[in-house]
Amino acid sequence: MLPQRHDFPEGFLFGAATSAYQIEGHTQSGAGRTHWDDFAATPGNVVRAENGDLACDHLNRWEADLDLLAAANLDVYRFSTSWARVMPEGRGAVNGQGLDFYDRLVDGLLERGLKPAATLYHWELPSPLADLGGWRNRDIASWFADFAQVIAERLGDRLWSVAPINEPWCVAWLSHFLGHHAPGLRDIRATARAMHHVLLAHGSAVQALRAAGHQNVGAVFNFERALPADDSPEAAARAATYDAYYNRWFLSGIFHRAYPAEALAGLEPHLPQGWEGDFDTIAQPLDWCGANYYTCKRIAAAGGPWPALAEVDGPLPKTEMGWEIHPESLGFFLRRMQADYTGDLPLYVTENGMASADRLAGGRVDDQPRIDYLAAHLAQVQAVIAEGVPVRGYFCWSLLDNYEWALGYDKRFGLIHVDFDTLKRTPKASYHALARALAR
Repeated sequence: MLPQRHDFPEGFLFGAATSAYQIEGHTQSGAGRTHWDDFAATPGNVVRAENGDLACDHLNRWEADLDLLAAANLDVYRFSTSWARVMPEGRGAVNGQGLDFYDRLVDGLLERGLKPAATLYHWELPSPLADLGGWRNRDIASWFADFAQVIAERLGDRLWSVAPINEPWCVAWLSHFLGHHAPGLRDIRATARAMHHVLLAHGSAVQALRAAGHQNVGAVFNFERALPADDSPEAAARAATYDAYYNRWFLSGIFHRAYPAEALAGLEPHLPQGWEGDFDTIAQPLDWCGANYYTCKRIAAAGGPWPALAEVDGPLPKTEMGWEIHPESLGFFLRRMQADYTGDLPLYVTENGMASADRLAGGRVDDQPRIDYLAAHLAQVQAVIAEGVPVRGYFCWSLLDNYEWALGYDKRFGLIHVDFDTLKRTPKASYHALARALAR
């Protein structure tokens, strides 16, 4: 059973999250091409070569979607803006239709008593900027700051919060080292530059948002607990390496003005010249910090070049993504954030949820495993709050079943089922359970 609203401190916020490319329908309303369109059009990259052309058609169905959000008794909607929808070339001319959409969306949230929490970038880089090197190019910091300024000038007076970049590890490592996401590179030099430039762009955007007067600016990091696969010193060392480049690199850059030694061991030779001088920009003060958490990983030593590690299958129950369910690690990361990096800064669980084998039967979706998952992770949030960790909110991923990137439309994370043929929305059992738990 889910904990109830009254089980949390007064003012604790509950929300749901989405991202632009995953739900909007990218080919509409003058949006420019993105590197995700290019990645999906390349054979072998995405299941059935599916893309975000239509997705959930949220662009045309946003009012009904916001009604569902409000009816769930949620407080906050965490959405993202599409850079290519607002600035089709990534620079220069602004697409009025794109800005108008986000204008209506924000007003619609406020009309329903919901707080708009904007993320400026959730992975859909305009293709013309990818042509110029994308995240490998230092100039992306100023390009992104210009985009942040455009959003702030149009929407900033009504946004409750803003985060520049969702999950910088995915932007840099998953996409440039592992090649699983756009632009699909497997290149350590490109990775090192992206790992640094994504933080430089973050800091540059924070400066632009501050200059426009925004006073609730944060950062959103994703975390995976790195557990040694066995008791050997080698496994422990490789787990520390994984933890360094996945969990600590971005926090350390922003809060400690330095990068972890275990990650620099492999990345420093490939970092851009003069990187040490960028921390004044990277380490901009923040008003809050967000944690996206889903799973843990079992790490073993492996042959080959740095980082010389491998992921090993773990023993715990798994989601449809094959991810182990390990709620305790959410508590671990919230404690670590406060103790080692953020201090008294408000923390939010900005994403948490699971892909489940959801089936529509008789007009219903019985997703009890998702209810159990949410309950277990919310219990961890309650526990750390009781210890004094300043967690101020919890946002489910995701409001809707959507385009799950390289996995196409196969994996369902939503509180609301979407029939991708008819686009009909059907709230799942988890949605109804959450609505009951959050009723005032």
